[in-house]
Amino acid sequence: MARRGWLTGKSRERKDFGKKFVQLPFQNLSIPFDPLDIVSTDELESIHVASLDVLENIGINFLLKEARETLKLVGADVRGNEKRVRFDRSLIEELIAKAPSKFTFHARNPAHNIQYGENNINFVLVASPPNSTDLIGGRRAGNFQDFCNFIRLGQALNIVHQIGGYPVEPVDIPANIRYLKAESEAIKLCDKGLFGYSLGRNRIRDSMEMVRIARGISWEQMRLEPSILTTVNANSPLQYDIPMLIGMIEMARNNQPVNITPFTLAGAMAPVTIPGAIVQQNAEALAGISFIQAVNPGAPVFYGGFTSNVDMKTGAPAFGTPEYAKSVLIGGQLTRRYSIPYRSSNVNSSNAPDGQAVYESQMSLWPCILSQCNMVKHACGWIEGGLSASFEKVIIDAEMLQMFAEFLQPVSVNNEEFGIDAIREVGPGGHFFGASHTMERYEKAFYSPMLSDWRNFETWMEDGATDATHRAHRIYKQILESFEPPPLDHVIEEELDAFVQRRIREGGQDPNDYGEKK
Repeated sequence: MARRGWLTGKSRERKDFGKKFVQLPFQNLSIPFDPLDIVSTDELESIHVASLDVLENIGINFLLKEARETLKLVGADVRGNEKRVRFDRSLIEELIAKAPSKFTFHARNPAHNIQYGENNINFVLVASPPNSTDLIGGRRAGNFQDFCNFIRLGQALNIVHQIGGYPVEPVDIPANIRYLKAESEAIKLCDKGLFGYSLGRNRIRDSMEMVRIARGISWEQMRLEPSILTTVNANSPLQYDIPMLIGMIEMARNNQPVNITPFTLAGAMAPVTIPGAIVQQNAEALAGISFIQAVNPGAPVFYGGFTSNVDMKTGAPAFGTPEYAKSVLIGGQLTRRYSIPYRSSNVNSSNAPDGQAVYESQMSLWPCILSQCNMVKHACGWIEGGLSASFEKVIIDAEMLQMFAEFLQPVSVNNEEFGIDAIREVGPGGHFFGASHTMERYEKAFYSPMLSDWRNFETWMEDGATDATHRAHRIYKQILESFEPPPLDHVIEEELDAFVQRRIREGGQDPNDYGEKK
């Protein structure tokens, strides 16, 4: 296939429009442009200092005793049985300096390994909504069939670099074994980078073991090659809970990356001003990153930003807002100061995969590009403020992300590209369609969309006047109909199945028992 999936000849005619699905190849992407700084160096430093003031004088609750004991050993201010931990600013600086600035994330298929840190950018499938939706089935509770179909889309779409959690919660599987069935099925349907939920000791250990089996490697090799990711949201304001902390400990001890992301909604869980919310975000993120480094110095970690605002009329979270965009950009400035990989998100508040969903997503995606964000979570499929995963939005987002991928390609500026001979050949008043310069390049000249319809109005009307959302529905169905799982060695599959079946017989993880050490 041509690099841009060019459609030629009659395949561009009306009768065949949209019947052939084309996309860019899987590729590691980087941002060649200088990042955008929207606050000055002095202003950025004042945010940093204010965050250190919060950590030193107010502190953060670490609800797990084991976590407080770990922090006390490295010099944090832990007072008796008090859950509040305070950090000397020099200790924070010392600990966060141990976090790596970049690392390779290893997939089951080495061709899908990706790079995190520096100016690399990766797009991650939607994760954790309780509902799924499409145009035909409507909005419904998350279920295992939809879970699997989202994973299939994540595997089939080359612009998706990794899975970032359950694309929808499969609530029709009992909670104690849900993670076992979901993780093992994701492994079989997808050979890209995978995710485990940091909710207790057994759950995250089992997830790591399943990924280790899938890659066919030893624990020693896996500790050298980050292979599974988790996300930890601080319980904003200023608190880390027990199950998340247990999972953080297990991941850090095994050198697997943890994405530390405070959930700081300005006006609700953080101060109503953007600088105030960013100060709190930064304090919570630095505390979590420092804890990871206290457990295992050098363990890979992300600084996650998720500061947005609420609708002050209703109290509902608002996403894809100007305030969100500014927060993403300032978060990027902070992470570059700390030299830690940065996570942000493609988010919106629309209740449908419509125009609002698109323009709010664009408001989210541009600051990700301009801040040199390394991980764009929820990059494909998020609507309704994260309460639903939309099959059509996966395709709409994939189109937008492909366009960004092409935008990030460097422009070649040289005599051959200037086309002076073509200008001479055509001369005044002519056209370039038949020029030799055009004929040599037309198949790969421009981006070719998977979703957009560039035909004229009359042709579009004659073909049913199908809008982008309905075309996205047709494309997602087409992908699922033709999907073939990536190959998996039968010996590995048997070992994986045996492990899952054993852990199911043993009961998986009790939802009320996170493995806390008494």
